[in-house]
Amino acid sequence: MHGYSRLGNAGATGRAVTTTPTPSPPSSPRLRHSRSSGKSNSSPGGGFSGGGGGRGGGGKQHVVERLMFMVVTVVLRRRGLLLFAPLLYVAGMVLYMGSLNFDVNLKNGGVVVRKRAPPGTVYRSPKVFDKLWPYMEAESNGSHNALMIAWDPKLHQAWKPSGISNYSDAELPESNGFLIIEANGGLNQQRLSICDAVAVAGLLNATLVIPFFHLNSVWRDSSKFGEIFDEDFFIHALKNNVKVVRELPSDVLEQFDNNISSIVNLRVKAWSSPTYYLQKVLPKLRHMRAVRIAPFSNRLAHAVPPNIQGLRCLANFEALRFSESIRMLAEQMVDRMIKNSSQSGGKYVSVHLRFETDMVAFSCCEYDGGEEEKREMDIARESAWRGKFRRRGRVIRPGANRVDGKCPLTPLEVFD
Repeated sequence: MHGYSRLGNAGATGRAVTTTPTPSPPSSPRLRHSRSSGKSNSSPGGGFSGGGGGRGGGGKQHVVERLMFMVVTVVLRRRGLLLFAPLLYVAGMVLYMGSLNFDVNLKNGGVVVRKRAPPGTVYRSPKVFDKLWPYMEAESNGSHNALMIAWDPKLHQAWKPSGISNYSDAELPESNGFLIIEANGGLNQQRLSICDAVAVAGLLNATLVIPFFHLNSVWRDSSKFGEIFDEDFFIHALKNNVKVVRELPSDVLEQFDNNISSIVNLRVKAWSSPTYYLQKVLPKLRHMRAVRIAPFSNRLAHAVPPNIQGLRCLANFEALRFSESIRMLAEQMVDRMIKNSSQSGGKYVSVHLRFETDMVAFSCCEYDGGEEEKREMDIARESAWRGKFRRRGRVIRPGANRVDGKCPLTPLEVFD
């Protein structure tokens, strides 16, 4: 008895017997595509060595395999390319980093990458000064320099009057109430606050009480308005435009228990528009007869109607005059400067640097002091403004501030 053989009876008789193959059942539709696309190699026994049993085999896969095979073949045959591969990689990195403001240096066989600061974001004035100093010396020793022509009039740059006159016979309308403000900050900020207060008083048809000065934690100056400015002249210069009094009348003060601190303090946002004052402040002024705004620094917008801006100019250029003691001291200093400026024909430039701790800290700019400077400025900001610069969403960008021209000039930069 012979077992079943795939070759039929050929094994028993020694002859090849041709048999009719039995038709196979239809293949699965899932396998038809792979079988038709791939090559099937018949084995001597009639089987298939690699039909289409895989799921993802397709034309795209064969193309990728061929490309990979070609790349590997080229690299292996031309081994010299392996030597240039690291150099090509480093060159690509240098070009890429250069477009992103990075500096790439080769040190001790390694690559050191440092981020390069964009132009204008870093304080480099000492280096600039070293380069310019020889030219500055040569110019100062010459017969003509920039200081000699600084006073020459410039075309279309002359000062123009505001158009508001402080000489008028017309009486002011009845006042809507009394405006009390507290000027904070340094002397320059206080001056600006006074000019804004005059403009707001004119806008509201209010009587302005001589401004109070807030005791600044940096300056520690307890001077009052009359000790710095000529109080009588201030009242007289504004009499035809804004009524000014030294203090509240007693009958008004009695309504608030004879205590100015009891007068309601209106929290006005910075750079408020004239419309805001007319809609929000004026009704309360008429109702209570007196309102207080403290602090009053930068509480009026820059863009205001010409008549309101004219009051600002009138206060700044006409009404504000230093007290007599300060004017006498200033005249002595000016005479001394003229006598000591013989080389320039008595011409000189006086500059108030304002390069002080609070100013530098508030600007959020960086100079060449390193980590110690950063630590001192953080302490100064926290001491003066108590968390203002640490609020959520507040981003400090010293480089952007310097590019925008918001950094205070150092003495070296002013000298340049």
